[in-house]
Amino acid sequence: MAKIPPGVGPGFPQVVVLVGATGDLARRKLLPGLFHLCTAGFIPGCRIVGVSLDEIDVEGFRAIARASLDEFGSRKTTPDAWDAFAAALDYVPLSAGASALRAAVERAEAALGRECRRLHYLSVPPNAALTVVRTLGEAGLVERSRIVMEKPFGTDLASAVALNGKLHEVFQEAQIFRIDHFLGKEPAQNILAFRFANGLFEPIWNRNFIDHVQIDVPETLGLGKRAGFYEQTGAYRDMVVTHLFQILAFMAMEPPTALEPAPISEEKNKVFRSMEPIRPADVVRGQYSGYRGEEGVDPDSDTETFIALKCHIDNWRWAGVPFYLRTGKRLAEGQRIISIAFREPPKSMFPPGSGVGAQGPDHLTFDLADASKMSLSFYGKRPGPGMRLDKLSLQFAMRDTGMAGEVLEAYERLILDAMRGDRTLFTTAEGIERLWEVSTPLLESPPPVRLYEAGSWGPKAVHQLIAPHAWRLPFERAWRDPNQAGS
Repeated sequence: MAKIPPGVGPGFPQVVVLVGATGDLARRKLLPGLFHLCTAGFIPGCRIVGVSLDEIDVEGFRAIARASLDEFGSRKTTPDAWDAFAAALDYVPLSAGASALRAAVERAEAALGRECRRLHYLSVPPNAALTVVRTLGEAGLVERSRIVMEKPFGTDLASAVALNGKLHEVFQEAQIFRIDHFLGKEPAQNILAFRFANGLFEPIWNRNFIDHVQIDVPETLGLGKRAGFYEQTGAYRDMVVTHLFQILAFMAMEPPTALEPAPISEEKNKVFRSMEPIRPADVVRGQYSGYRGEEGVDPDSDTETFIALKCHIDNWRWAGVPFYLRTGKRLAEGQRIISIAFREPPKSMFPPGSGVGAQGPDHLTFDLADASKMSLSFYGKRPGPGMRLDKLSLQFAMRDTGMAGEVLEAYERLILDAMRGDRTLFTTAEGIERLWEVSTPLLESPPPVRLYEAGSWGPKAVHQLIAPHAWRLPFERAWRDPNQAGS
């Protein structure tokens, strides 16, 4: 087992109360993630108390956990590691009430044998979150605890303010961790390293050198079994407020005074405070053909499964630079990129027909998939006589370093950060309320949804939205594979 560097994990053993322990997110991500954190030595002792609506016993929960590791775990499960993990599991049905939950947590703490901390992970629908919060309060489990909340955090400004008010009746803001798994990905944090550790790029990270920015997260997946949830949210509430705006803040923030949670959160909130309200005229809403015929969907539904928008940050660094955001279901490809288009030279001395400018501006592109990649495109001379230019690129992929196996999955990193009390990658009450505030004009007067075919790139109007620029996706050139000769 690799040695874990000091300070990476929490200083105390952890009792995890996993609410929604038999649900889809728990099976796909949370249980495999906790298994890895426990068995790899990141946590100095851990017990997990599963809680859900299912009337099962601890053996039933262990069977669900084992099945989740077999189906969704990305790492090998040895018999000894499984036995140790299974012994750390307990289960309480939600119907058993606060006293039974309290007793299970006390058993877990007694088994760990020394001072512990509690992490309550609420993997539940938004309408069930406050009930669970009240149960935790009634059980007396607030002390020495932190609570992780899944998105969405409200559906508009009023509901976000009300939700935060109710949460603060039980937990202090410093105990609340509003999770965004996009920010838990290694590439999202690599943006901070790329910007602030390199003297080459930060001086040009502003309106004088950057023409526009794209944050593009198309998905090929449909709704699955989430129709009831999706009908109440749509693409904007589900993805833009909780994910894309958070990525935008990392990309656009000023240098923090220190690489610590409080200064970074403050710089992110400054970005949100500088955002101009979203104008409905700068938004394209779409719905894929056949959506209204899916089970659980209103036949007259106006819910968008696609959203593209233009937004502006009204501060010294970014005044006049448009930020284009796009995401949606059932699109042509599944990608997660940030693409930064640099301004073109003010004058060209190259002869007509040289090809300069023919393939658009230079781009710096971050791929936000789990395996970090980035690319810098530029014009270079084609070999041979004359001055013919081609678009070339410098590319980096984490797999080239031999360290890809050390990358923590997003939920693993975020669970570990919450245990440590590191709020760098989490959203504050102020930040989320401000994002709902700038969203108010769009939510009050949304443009009509436009139909698009499944497998396309969305409604045709997205091209007018970004004109005279063009969407970076689909890529004209694929990422190079260093394992293929001639690439």
